[in-house]
Amino acid sequence: MNDLEKRIQLKKYKMFATGLFVSMAVIFVVMTILAKNNPAHWIGYIRAFSEAAMVGALADWFAVTALFNYPLGIKIPHTNLIENSKERIGDNLGNFVVDNFLSPQNIRPYIQKIKISNFVGDWLSTEKNQENLMKELSNIVLDILNKLDDAAVINFIGKKAKEMSDDLKFNQIIGNGLEYVLDKKDHQRFITNLSKQIKDYVLNNQDLVKQRVKSESFFLVPKFVDDGIADKISKGLSKYFEEVELDENHPLRNEITAKLYLFSKEIKTEEKWAEEFKTIKNDFLKEEKIQKYAADIWNSIKQSLSKELEEENSALKNYIRKNLAELSTNLKTDEKFQNKIDHWVRLTAYKYILKNTHQFGDLISSTVGNWEGKELSEKLELEVGKDLQFIRVNGTIVGGLVGLVIYTVTEFFI
Repeated sequence: MNDLEKRIQLKKYKMFATGLFVSMAVIFVVMTILAKNNPAHWIGYIRAFSEAAMVGALADWFAVTALFNYPLGIKIPHTNLIENSKERIGDNLGNFVVDNFLSPQNIRPYIQKIKISNFVGDWLSTEKNQENLMKELSNIVLDILNKLDDAAVINFIGKKAKEMSDDLKFNQIIGNGLEYVLDKKDHQRFITNLSKQIKDYVLNNQDLVKQRVKSESFFLVPKFVDDGIADKISKGLSKYFEEVELDENHPLRNEITAKLYLFSKEIKTEEKWAEEFKTIKNDFLKEEKIQKYAADIWNSIKQSLSKELEEENSALKNYIRKNLAELSTNLKTDEKFQNKIDHWVRLTAYKYILKNTHQFGDLISSTVGNWEGKELSEKLELEVGKDLQFIRVNGTIVGGLVGLVIYTVTEFFI
């Protein structure tokens, strides 16, 4: 029922109650006139009933009117109670709702009935709902991206990168990384490839070896002797590195491994390496470079994310669609997952409501307190005014009956 219908109904019942009072007044006047010329006993009874009914009607009219208005516009103390007591009414109403509706024992049964997993699962199973959710999420994220201050984000990334780099010990990282490679024996592939490259280089450049031997030889040594020496050197070197290439347990491999372990330890423990890497880091991560790197990172992230969110069939959206479909299926079929989600929702709702019950009370109190006094009075009168008119009607009838009883008692016993 809207406010207009409530106003019409209230007016109708006010007229009924007022009409009943007017009727009693007319009857009283008529009976008073008749009593002057007619000695009939029944006239006294009717007159007493109508007289008391008028008093009852007026008393209850005053009581009902005093709740919402000043009777006849006269500012009598303790009248127009709703308008004059709206702050206290708001506070009491807020406390009443919190104490009687939001107590733990009252909300627990309703919280325990919450079962949101099936509802969400059914809702997500519809392709239209998935697309709507996808669209709204994309719009929200795009809006956030567009509203972010690029300069502030870049400064934030640069600041965090600087803080992280200050805490990093690059000599420890590189030393540990080298040890990890050695422990995994990944360096053996490098030795194998390097040995093969040296062997092939020697075999493919024998003339260069010969020229080098000749240039270092005495001028009296015949050329065939120098060539013989060069051939032996070439064959010896190539054979040696071929052995290194093919033999996983070659002594040279073990020696190289031992040297690398020693080198990794030196990198981690010796101060000169810590200072060396610190110098390299400071040269590499100067303020202007950090800002440039941060700008490049942010621009790349922003452009990539915006593109993914704007394109209908982007990899990101397809990935989200796939996961939404899987989530929908799990919410509908996986009982363990359902119970976990529902329990989390119930617990979160229960804690949130209990934690913020005072805010509900404050909301009611402030809302009522912020209403105009006249507005609050009119709202409440529209809601309960019709029933209050029956108080006037009952007051008229009960008052008349009481007056009739008093009159009868006085007639018979006094």
